[in-house]
Amino acid sequence: MTTTSKVHTPVSLYGFLTPKPGHADELRKLLMDLVEPSRGHEGSLQYHLHEQDDGRFFLYEVWRSQEDIDRHNATPLLRAFMDGLPEHVEGAPEAYSGVMRSPHPDTAG
Repeated sequence: MTTTSKVHTPVSLYGFLTPKPGHADELRKLLMDLVEPSRGHEGSLQYHLHEQDDGRFFLYEVWRSQEDIDRHNATPLLRAFMDGLPEHVEGAPEAYSGVMRSPHPDTAG
């Protein structure tokens, strides 16, 4: 009997969000409300929120695969967050993604 296992290449997402004046507290709450549910989504390897000294928020996420990110992005929770985001941020989010080249212990195979 032959078994096949799918090899996943972790993908990281990271970026900054700058709150509009007077919106930092609300944006912080909205972002914090994403942390635990997102960590529970299939394929989430890391999900962290940081607050910079200059008031910007920095998100760092690592997902098992692009398919997991796509599923996460389609959840009602994230869709509602993204729909309301322009009300609270100045300009577009500064967002980046990339394939993780260093081994991640949760995907070693």
